[in-house]
Amino acid sequence: MTTSRDFLTTTRAFYDTIAEDYADRFRNQLGERPLERALLAAYAELVGPGRAVADLGCGPGVVTAHLASLGLSVFGLDLSPSMVAIARREYPHLRFEQGSMLELPLADGALAGAVSWYSSIHTPVEKLPALFAEFRRVLSPGGHLLLAFQVGDVPRRLDRPWGHPVTLDFHRRRPEQITKLLADAGFVLRSSTVREPEEPLEESVPQACLFARKEG
Repeated sequence: MTTSRDFLTTTRAFYDTIAEDYADRFRNQLGERPLERALLAAYAELVGPGRAVADLGCGPGVVTAHLASLGLSVFGLDLSPSMVAIARREYPHLRFEQGSMLELPLADGALAGAVSWYSSIHTPVEKLPALFAEFRRVLSPGGHLLLAFQVGDVPRRLDRPWGHPVTLDFHRRRPEQITKLLADAGFVLRSSTVREPEEPLEESVPQACLFARKEG
């Protein structure tokens, strides 16, 4: 049985190994995705200009920088030290920290918003309640959560990306499953959108994006 420590260690090692290739491949990921840009813009408007937001599982910082350009006071956090190093190099004007989403180095109610942009996809399903409870803890009452993930039931196993000797599972979820878990954690769903896969982006499954608000 895989333990929480195994899952974190495996995920960190995977992204540390592929960090530079990943950053090069997805440098323009939002430039190719107008619908995602629209969703991020709507999220920034909901949270409000200048409000504190964390991009949790920020990778090389592309989404963090985009949120900052939309007027949010945002910082990024990632499990992988190599990803954090790239984000700091690429966006030296922004703050990036290394850490786990399951144990956020933040006070209760510290944030107006939290973004998990395809970063919960390596968390085992049995760990999702704890993850969403941690998101809720760091949000102020009425704070906004944005959660993006791939839709499906069968994980995708990525083996030896760019020739690197690492493997990791990418978990796909059903929006109704995540909505139920968010409700159990004390969130109210505001919006659920699903778009079909786009062949030019090499997608094979639909993509989901949920907006939720912390009750109170």
